[in-house]
Amino acid sequence: MAVFDAPFNASVRIADALTGNVDSDIAYRGLRPYGGAVVITSAIGATPTVTVNIRGSVDGVNYFNVPYALVATPRTFVLTAITITTAVTTSYLLQETIPYRFFKLVLSANTNVTLTADVYL
Repeated sequence: MAVFDAPFNASVRIADALTGNVDSDIAYRGLRPYGGAVVITSAIGATPTVTVNIRGSVDGVNYFNVPYALVATPRTFVLTAITITTAVTTSYLLQETIPYRFFKLVLSANTNVTLTADVYL
């Protein structure tokens, strides 16, 4: 797992054809007070399913779920895991003023799903 510096107004690819029950690479965002976005693209095989948690950390060791919202409901933030069962590209908006310096995705219960993810912090 690599740690990538997240430049201002640019994307960082933290998952590139990621499979299995694993963590993505980590994006380091520093102490920025604004939100961001993560764009997740899935490719699927037979009977696909994967659970994805969007996680942040202040110290790079202890991670917690970061509030996110869908573009269609940009002020309705949730902390729940995302379940993906189709081939889709979805943008998730990250809530501002949440203190975290490190960002990653955690995949679990993965059956025949490959993910690519770009984060904008």
